[in-house]
Parts: sequence; structure tokens; C-alpha cells
Amino acid sequence: MRPERKRVVIIGGGFGGLYAAKSLGNEPVDVVLVDHKNHHVFQPLLYQVATAALSPGDIASPIRGVLRHYANIEVFLDEVVGFDLHGHRVHLKEGADLAYDYLIVAAGATHSYFGHEQWEAVAPGLKTLEDATEIRRRILLAFENAERLAAEGRNPGPLNFVVVGAGPTGVELAGALIEIARGVLVQDFRSIDPAQARVILIQRGPRVLTAYPEDLSHSAVEQLRAMGVEVRTSAVVTSVEPGLVRIGDTVIPSTVTLWAAGVSASRLGKMLSADTDRAGRVPVGPDLALSEHPEVFVIGDLAAAKDERGQMLPGLAAVALQEGKAAASNILTELQGGRRKPFHYRDKGLLATIGRQAAVARFGSIHLTGLIAWIAWLSIHLILLIGFRNRVLVLINWAWAYFAYRRGARLITDVEPIRERDRSTTEMRKAG
Repeated sequence: MRPERKRVVIIGGGFGGLYAAKSLGNEPVDVVLVDHKNHHVFQPLLYQVATAALSPGDIASPIRGVLRHYANIEVFLDEVVGFDLHGHRVHLKEGADLAYDYLIVAAGATHSYFGHEQWEAVAPGLKTLEDATEIRRRILLAFENAERLAAEGRNPGPLNFVVVGAGPTGVELAGALIEIARGVLVQDFRSIDPAQARVILIQRGPRVLTAYPEDLSHSAVEQLRAMGVEVRTSAVVTSVEPGLVRIGDTVIPSTVTLWAAGVSASRLGKMLSADTDRAGRVPVGPDLALSEHPEVFVIGDLAAAKDERGQMLPGLAAVALQEGKAAASNILTELQGGRRKPFHYRDKGLLATIGRQAAVARFGSIHLTGLIAWIAWLSIHLILLIGFRNRVLVLINWAWAYFAYRRGARLITDVEPIRERDRSTTEMRKAG
């Protein structure tokens, strides 16, 4: 008599969940992947959608399409609302319960406003395609509204773009914004000069890119300032309001404010464990499983996992990808009667692009800056991007942007907030 096949339920279609599913594909287990979105997003390139370099479809792939060759994998479009860890069940929003033998939770993270959730409406973060298209809308509307006001003989006020947080996302957003203003849009407007726009990058700590070596952090600041970005470090934001950002008693007028200062793990973490850390991450053992429920694996941004030196692993796509593969491998090894192996992260390096021929990169002890780092960033992101079609489209768009100094995705899909933007502009002028 054949033994009953075990069922593995995977929560989340990001890097961790998707690569766990692919690793279990066509193996002697039944797999169900649950996500409230039907697509996988290549998050490292979200900022390029937000800054009109790429279209949403260039960096997203339908989850069903990615997994279509694996007959043992089902995909559910639904949202997890709870767990019964003792009963081995997952509760879904539409009312269904999923039984599991093994559970892999890769629910990711969202924005953290450090207790000031009211700031989100004024300063959107960047985690989803919806975030990216909303940011793109705000950026392009800022120029359009300024042009309209100037053409009508009214003073549009200064065009200030404020980015709060100078990790990789903040640095990349700031660099892309200054490129748009001074390179892409300069010939498109008649009544305003887009090159006069200011981009201000605010960092709470003493340096940008704090996860990077100090020399690369210093190089990033030099490259940003050479492009025209104003970098302010050791600056703690105390208030974010329509049309302005406050740093203590200092008021910075802001046409568009973007948030890249912090992340908080998915709310599912607290449903799995009462011992989450301050960021909502779930402590896991060396095998990435819960100590009291070894059949439950937590990976990616939701996991408080440590390396061999006891250092917390960063929230990187490479970490989530490797953890997804490791969790799947341990499940298959255990089903075959073997012993689980502790997870060992293979550090592939750190990369952050700043702008045209400007980037920083670390590969072990090798530190790169400028053109070489930029080429390395382009190459690695193309390799990691899911789907041959997306790779081709992104490569074509990058080549077009590089040689023609143009961006092909400058679409505004909702112009109703023009009146709201006018009010923000008026408040900004008053603040200034």
C-alpha cells in the first residue's frame, strides 16, 4: 500500500515562497501556495516602476504561469486570517480551511512608520505594484500641476521631492528622481524648468546605506551629491504633513514625500508566535522552523533568522530565495528519513544603484563603485528576474533609457487628485 502523500502549504508568492514551491515541484508531495495577489513581483525593481523607467508588467509574473509545469502544485488566490497550529490548519478569508503536514510562511513585510501610521497617506512606501504606480502618479502629477499653474500665471512654488530613509530603496529613489528632473523631463515642459526641482534624501542615522561598508556608504553620498541630490544625515523626521516635512524645528517644503525608512513584518508573525521582535519577525531555529512546531517553517522578511556568527540576516531577496530552497530541502530530506540541516546563507554580495553609471557593490572583500558596480547591478538583476519575457523587456527598456535619455512608462492613471495637489502646493508655499 502506497503511503499517503504529505501536504505542504506555502503562504506567500514572493522570493521565499516561490522558490520553496519550485523546489518542491514534481516531488512526491502535494503543494498549495496561497497569496492574496495573483502575481510575483520582483521587488528590487519596484522603484523603477515608481519612477517611470519600467511598466508594472515588466517586473511581475503570474504565479500560476511560473508554476504551470509542476503538476503537484495548486495556487489559491486568498488571504490568510489565522492559524490552528495544533490542528495543523490554515484559515483563509473566504472561509476555507487548509490542512497541512508542513507549513512554510513567507508572508514578507510592509512599511513601518514607527507608530505614526497617519503619515502613510502623505508619504507612501514602496512594497507593491500598487505602491509603485501611486508614487509614479504623484511624481508626474507634481510636474504637470506646476506646469499648469505656471502657464496660468500663478506661482507653482518650489518642486521639492523628499525621500525619508537612505537604505537601498531610498538611495535608488532619490537617484532616479534627480535623473527624471534633470535628464528626462527638461525638454518636455514650456512654463517650468524641471531641472530646478530639488531632491532631498533624509537619513536618521549618521550615514546612508548602513548595511554596507563605510567606504561604499561614503561613495554613495558622493555620487548622489554629484548628481544633485541633497543628502541630510543624522536628521530625525518628527512630522510628515501635506506639503511639508519637519525635522525638529526645521520645516522642509515638500511637493511629494516618499517613505523608505523602515519595514515591519507581516501581521501573520504575531499569529504564529508571541515572541516576535520589535519589527514583528518570528524567531526561528537553525533549520528555519518554530521550536514548538517543527513542521512550521518561517522564511524571508518574516523570519528573525541568524547567521553562524549570531548576526541577524538582512531582509534581502537573496536571503529569502535561499531560505525557501533550504526549507523545501529539509522537508524532502525528512520525508526520506534523513535529518534536517541548519541553514547557511551564502552571501552573494550587496548592490545598490544610484543612477546612470553610478552604483556601489560589495562582493566579499571586493568593493566596487561607479560604472563597474552599475554594470554588475544591471547584470545580476537581469539574471534574477523571473521569466525570459520580462528579462527581454527590461533589457530593451534599459537600453532605450540609456541611449535616448527617455523613460517609456510615464503614465498618470488617475488625475482626480489635481485639486488635492493644488491644496498641498498652497500649504507648501505657506510653510516655505
